[in-house]
This record gives sequence, structure tokens and C-alpha cells, in this order.
Amino acid sequence: MQKKFLISLFLFNIIFALLALEQSLASSLVNDDELATSALHPKQMKWEFEGIFGRFDKASIQRGYQVYREVCSACHAMKQMSFRNLGDIGFNENEIKQIASEYLVTDGPNDDGEMFERAGLPSDKFVSPYANEQAARSANGGAYPPDLSLIIKARHDGANYVYSLLTGYKDVPDGFNLASGKNYNLYFEGRQISMPAPILEDNQVDYKDGTFASKEQMIVDVVNFLQYSAEPEMEHRKKMGVRTMIFLFILLVILVMAKRAIWQQVK
Repeated sequence: MQKKFLISLFLFNIIFALLALEQSLASSLVNDDELATSALHPKQMKWEFEGIFGRFDKASIQRGYQVYREVCSACHAMKQMSFRNLGDIGFNENEIKQIASEYLVTDGPNDDGEMFERAGLPSDKFVSPYANEQAARSANGGAYPPDLSLIIKARHDGANYVYSLLTGYKDVPDGFNLASGKNYNLYFEGRQISMPAPILEDNQVDYKDGTFASKEQMIVDVVNFLQYSAEPEMEHRKKMGVRTMIFLFILLVILVMAKRAIWQQVK
């Protein structure tokens, strides 16, 4: 009797183990399939602008603007940015005027009711690479390059997402069905993105301050610039927040002392 019980228990354990193995294999296949197309979570980087005492690295932002101007602006507009905003990140008035004057801006109408082109002014917005959305789509195979002015705030985990996206271009793995005109990127949903890798190699940009323009450095710098574009008031807001907290703490101390002084004689 005991022998039959042990045999039954042994068989039950084998069946249970086989069922568990089958479930594990099925789960593994599902997970592998999901990983083949699902975007990875963004890398968690440490940024100088993070935290209550975080501040902008203006040198990095200036370099990031250079990366945007020489690389990203070929496809992406920044319609919320004006040339005069460059003064906030360390460019002087003459430099801003020089940068703006290198662009042609459509203005008007003139006295004859016609539009005309003129050199840019510090008060002008950044010039878009395309006349309209239709022209942008036509030049990019139907895809519309998003405006980058607020891209950091428009994407979840903004700075980390943009950094991860720019570093996420890889060779297409074996067996992956990549659609025509798409590029493989680990951090884009579906892992297929229309935008080719914009930053391809070291020294793609010649930094004016002499900093070595590695791929990593250029990506970090352009993310810093886009963070500034999305939240130009960040430093002022944080300063006001700290001052407000100090004021509220002092007010709390005064109120506690006043309460004790008023009510200490009351029984």
C-alpha cells in the first residue's frame, strides 16, 4: 500500500513538473515575442537639471544648440523658440544678431500686398525647414518630423526618452521583419522608426569651444538644449520654490510661537 502511494506521489510530481515546464516555455515564447517589438524602458540618466537644486549647464546647452542647428534642424522645427532666447544660455547680443541674420524670414505683406524675404532678426522665431506640414511629409516618406520645442514635455520621461531614442539605433536582428523605409530602434514602439539615426559618428559637429564631440557628448548636449527649450523658466521656478519653502517655514515658526504666547496663560 505504501509502495503504491509513493509511486502515485512520484507520478504526480512528474506531471506537475511537466505542466510547470510547459507554462514556463509558453511564457518565455510570449515574452520573447513581446520583446521583439515592444520598446524598452528609457535608460535612467543623471542630469544636472534634475532635483530641487538642479541647474542648467549653459555650456552644454550652447553646444546642444549647435548640434540642433547643424544636424536636427534639417528636418525638425522649433516654432516656440526665438533667436533672442539664445541670450538666456550665454550668447551675447552681437552673436544672436549674427545667428539670426544667417536665415531668411518670410515677412509682409508690403505696401503692394506681397510677401517678401528678409534677413532674420533676434525677435524672429527659429526658421522651419519646411513651408508646411505637407512639404515635410513629402520630403520624409509620409512621416511628419515633430516640432522639438516641447518634445521633452511631450514624451513620458522626456529627457531620458530622447537620450535613449538617440542611442537606441542598432543593426536589425535576424528574423526581424523591418518595413521598407524604417530603421531599427530599441526605444521606439514597434522598434521601427522612420527617422534615420541623426548622430552617426564622433566629430560630426565641430564644437566651437574645443570640446571633443563624441557621439555620447553630442547626444547629451542636444538633450540639455531641448530640456531648456521645454522649460526655459526652470531655474527661476526652482529658486522661487526654495524661497517659498523658506518663507513658509519661517511663517510656521512665527505662528507656533504666537500660539504659545497667546494660549499659555489659558487654562
